[in-house]
Amino acid sequence: MPTEKKKNTNSRSRNTGMTIDEINAQYGKLPPQALEVEEAVLGALMLERDAYVTVADIIDTSSFYKEEHQKIFEAIKDLSANEKPVDLLMVTQELKDRDQLNAVGGPGYITQLTRRVASAAHLEFHSRIIAQKFIQRELIRVSSEIQGKSYDDTLDVDDLIDFSESSLFKVAEKNIKKETVPIKPVLNEAILQIEKARNQKDGLSGVPSGFTAIDRITSGWQRTDLVIIAARPSMGKTAFVLSMARNMAVEHNKSVAVFSLEMSSIQLVNRLIAAETELGNDKLKTGRLENYEWEHLNRKISALENAPVFVDDTPALSIFEFRAKCRRLKMQHDIQVVIVDYLQLMTAGTDGRGSREQEVSTISRSLKAIAKELDIPILALSQLNRSVESREGKRPQLSDLRESGAIEQDADIVMFIHRPEYFGITEDESGNSLLGVAEVIIAKHRNGATGDVHLAFKKELAKFSDMENPLGSDFGGMAQTFSSKMNQDEEESVGAGISTNSDFESSGGPNSDTPF
Repeated sequence: MPTEKKKNTNSRSRNTGMTIDEINAQYGKLPPQALEVEEAVLGALMLERDAYVTVADIIDTSSFYKEEHQKIFEAIKDLSANEKPVDLLMVTQELKDRDQLNAVGGPGYITQLTRRVASAAHLEFHSRIIAQKFIQRELIRVSSEIQGKSYDDTLDVDDLIDFSESSLFKVAEKNIKKETVPIKPVLNEAILQIEKARNQKDGLSGVPSGFTAIDRITSGWQRTDLVIIAARPSMGKTAFVLSMARNMAVEHNKSVAVFSLEMSSIQLVNRLIAAETELGNDKLKTGRLENYEWEHLNRKISALENAPVFVDDTPALSIFEFRAKCRRLKMQHDIQVVIVDYLQLMTAGTDGRGSREQEVSTISRSLKAIAKELDIPILALSQLNRSVESREGKRPQLSDLRESGAIEQDADIVMFIHRPEYFGITEDESGNSLLGVAEVIIAKHRNGATGDVHLAFKKELAKFSDMENPLGSDFGGMAQTFSSKMNQDEEESVGAGISTNSDFESSGGPNSDTPF
């Protein structure tokens, strides 16, 4: 049996007496392979009853180069799945029942495999060698396909790039194995996070949004969370996330990546400048500023110049390209938050196959997977359908998420932005003015409370900020409140414009049409 010291799998073939490199040099290139290691693994699997468990998440039938070895491994795999003993006699009988015994070399070859090894001591190590050779062969196959398609002038270049990215990503996915771990180290990490949050002045365990009321409900944006921020057009989605990006980068020195699929980077930065300097957009567009305003502008933008904000305005960004860019930003700049504006403008890179709903489902599922992989929160903007506008009170609800119910399913937090003033509603039921008031409705919160938050919105500056006198603090809590089905325990947190309540009936529930 090959030993662990023998890491060079380019051994001399028993048939030719030559190494793979020598064969490649003399006769042309052979695909990467390790036939003797494959024989050793198959022999070891038939020596110990539970040996298959060791390799189940490392290799599969397609990992083997030799077709005969694939058939033998498939027989071993099925025996193990059916909880039958895996040994020389059972494997031989299984292959005989499949009428494949002669095709793999007969009983003699099966017996020969078990004689090549003494035990399954190095089974895992040798299985990883087989997996590596398989990955190499897959890369060669994919590269050949990409090369062939690259010569085809009828193919669109964007489609070709999508095909290349998706094919390589599938190969990479096969090589990513996450092992199970005992609970003790996970518990220790959880306790460390709790202690870290306790030591924070603001008591937040995640990345602060910069909005006091929102942070009290969420404890900051949590790692691995997918946060969906949805609204109808002109509600201020982009302004909201830009205000947060500024708060996170300038006030808390957190690296933020903004992927703007709708606006150019210049438009985005102009909005940041307008909000930071509080100079009107009209003035900035025309450049008609007084001398003191120029001085004010130069003084204020100094905070933005050193802010760790990274902007990407690639249009129709595919999820595969997005993943690659996020990985690079994480590696180079240790980004803490990613913002996507907005989800429906992304593409899944599926060559147009399937419905738009399926494509959006793929995108939302991938965003959640990327958040987990990079261990960061991803904030994705989303559009709502028109049913909001036909509803009394115009309040959005979860069923209004556009094009896919999978968005609600994949998201850890779903938030809606609602500005009553936009619909001509200038006062609430208590007579409080709603001019310049934006309501952020936290409709789903997988790991916490739900509720409503009121923020100040300056339309001319496209800027959100905390309210000086939050509605609900001085006026008896006017905001409609509710909790998700996952938050059955009564929770209440009042302050800085927050109102949360577990009383479903009094609020009408998250899908209620009751005007607030």
